[in-house]
Amino acid sequence: MKNIVILVSGSGTNLQRIIDTIGSGEIQNAEVSLVVADRECYGLERAKNHNIETALIPRGKNFSSELGEIVPENTDLIVLAGFLSILKPEFVENWAGKIINIHPALLPKYGGKGMWGHHVHNAVIEAKEKESGATVHFVTVGIDEGEAILQKSFEVTENDTPETLAEKVHKIEYEIFPVAINKVLGN
Repeated sequence: MKNIVILVSGSGTNLQRIIDTIGSGEIQNAEVSLVVADRECYGLERAKNHNIETALIPRGKNFSSELGEIVPENTDLIVLAGFLSILKPEFVENWAGKIINIHPALLPKYGGKGMWGHHVHNAVIEAKEKESGATVHFVTVGIDEGEAILQKSFEVTENDTPETLAEKVHKIEYEIFPVAINKVLGN
């Protein structure tokens, strides 16, 4: 059984999708052993509702070192699922090739510091992009610069708003996240 640690900052909808797809067998031979949040959020409640161990480490300069102390050594994958803090280079390098993130755009476009949630969707609309989507990628020291594992796109219409783009991206995230996790775990 492969052990997954999930980092969250918000409501935990992608966390719930991962839990559900492990339960259905879509993600094979895996379990979520720990959910860590960098702020009080509903994602922690979702984990507790499934009897998954949780930890709250307030965001700040010691976050990565405190996280490093509680991530089990037998962790096969660390998944950033709506996680907004930036991990320190030492932590990322220590877990190189074992940390993935989902980003609400087609990287390398619209990635980097400050590019999350509505900021991404506003930028896509302002640039009059013809498509957007989501990317699951490896986490590296450079923000949103890691190799893409899986991407999926959709057409952006002239009637789209940041809110409609967010809905479309979320649907794609739910679709590609489990596939990417299986791929990285070698399932």
